[in-house]
Order: sequence, then structure tokens, then C-alpha cells
Amino acid sequence: MRKHFTLIFVTVFILFGWMAVHGKAQALELKFGHVGAPGSLFQICADEFAKRANAKLGSKAKVVTFGSSQLGKDRELLRKLKLGTVHFALPSTVMSSVADEFGLFEMPYLVKDRNHMRRIRDEIFWAKLEPALEKKGYKVIGVWENGFRHITNNVRPIYVPADLKGLKLRTPKGAWRVKMFKAYGANPTPMAFSEVFVALQTGVIDGQENPFAQIYSAKFHEVQKYLSLTGHVYTPAYVTVGLKQYAKLPADVREILEETAQGMQEFVYETAEKLEKELLEKMRGSLEINTADKQAFIKASAAIYKEFGSSVPGGAELIEQARKLAK
Repeated sequence: MRKHFTLIFVTVFILFGWMAVHGKAQALELKFGHVGAPGSLFQICADEFAKRANAKLGSKAKVVTFGSSQLGKDRELLRKLKLGTVHFALPSTVMSSVADEFGLFEMPYLVKDRNHMRRIRDEIFWAKLEPALEKKGYKVIGVWENGFRHITNNVRPIYVPADLKGLKLRTPKGAWRVKMFKAYGANPTPMAFSEVFVALQTGVIDGQENPFAQIYSAKFHEVQKYLSLTGHVYTPAYVTVGLKQYAKLPADVREILEETAQGMQEFVYETAEKLEKELLEKMRGSLEINTADKQAFIKASAAIYKEFGSSVPGGAELIEQARKLAK
């Protein structure tokens, strides 16, 4: 009888011990999914965030990163945030399809430089854009960067908008980017980032537009002839969580994650600036590079500003406020 009781006790003890250890690991492994390739700004920053957060979290939780769309493309990652199967994502352009106010960052040549972006972030983003996203069931805990975007293609150098006429150009799945390139005369083709290399390689599309860090890490320069320095849009990237699922995390864990995500912002900008210089030099041997006429593009962008200002509630005020912060 005593042997039987001892066996039951040991079995129950082992079972509860296994459940405690494995249940804890399952519950507190925090998955960070993004679309960036190895060597991209996204990958560098997400990994640095995980390193910093995990050092503070100790045994409370562990952030694990998954790049290259391993956990899904941007839209799928946003769905998984609400389900709780992914805890963080790093969307960029796609956010303008979630909350209209995020179209502010789709306005061509609005953000002049990173100092301007810092002021927009501090005085506009947290007060007006982030609350609009929370109404959609998401929360941003850090504003990072995708970067200043430039055009690559296999047909011709792009100096003025007319040079884009008829070009099959991949864009992210954001309505304002499509509108912008249609206004410039291109044939914009929304496509997931993970599908772009093969589409360029096989000629399904002629070109694409991205920051240097995305162009180089995804090896687009290996299947393109021309790089035109347009700098047409600066796109932030947002460390995003699902509002309801995130609220279920312990308060001390959330505090560490938010402090770390926002504390990363200067690291992100410094890394981005460094990569811009290094990667442009690395691509000089692979691509024919030209500087576009930005004033011609700015002039061709007037209709986009007008449409955003009239179609998005408060859009005109957002544009005006952002412009006033340029110095």
C-alpha cells in the first residue's frame, strides 16, 4: 500500500513539475515576426530588441525573433497578433490600410530627415496616430524605421515622373502608394515583399521601390539594372502588438517591453544611417545609379496631398502640423 501511494505521489509530482516547466515556457515565449531578410534593418533591430528585452526579463519571459516572413507576411502577422499566436510584428506601409491616419507617412517627400521624423513621432504620432490604431485592436509600443525609399528597375533610369510611364512596379499593399505611382504614370503592382525577388528575376514586374537595407538584404540589386535615388517616401516601422492579447501579459513584462522598444529608437536611426552609406557603396558595382529630380516628383505629388486632406478626417490638419515641424 505504501509502495503504491509512493508511486502515485512521485508520478503526480513529476507530472505537475513537467506541466509547470513546459506550461511556463509555452506561455511566456514571445514571438516577434517580421518580413526582413538576414542583414536587413528589420532583422538587426528585432534581434537587438530581443537581446535587450531578454536581459531585463530574466526568467519572466523570452522574446524570440522570426524574420523572412517565417510566421507570415504583413497582413497575416497582423491577424496573428489579434489571435495571440504572434506577439510582435513590425509592419510599415500596410498600416495605412489598417488606420487611415497612417497614410500621413505615405505622402511623398513629407518627412525631410530623421530629426524631422523625431519631432513628428513625439508631437503627432503618439497623440493622434497610435490612438487611432488602438481603435482597430492594435497597439504600437515603439516607432522604428523602414527608411527612405528609392526605385530600382530593369528598363531605364528614373529622373522624372514621366520616366515611370508604363513601368510594372511592385509596391507594398498600401492604397496611397498605389495612388502615388499611378499619378506618376507607373503601373503599380501590390505584392508581398517575400514574392518580389522571383517576380523581378522572371520579369513579372520591371522594378520595385524600397530603402537600401531592404534592397540589398533581399538581393534585389542582383536582378536589377538601375537604381534611381528618388527618396520619394520615408516609411517608419511600428513595433506592434494585439491590444487584447498584449493586455494579458503581466504588467511588469509589458513595462520592460515598452521601455525597451522605445529605448531602441536611437539605435534604429543610427543603424539606418550607417547602413544607408555602406549599402549604397556596395551596390555601386552592381547597379547604374542616378539622382532623380525631386522637385519634379514633388510637383507631381500635389493631387495625392489634396486627396488625403479631403478624404481622411483630420488629414489636412495632420499634413499641416507635420510640415510645420520641418526645420
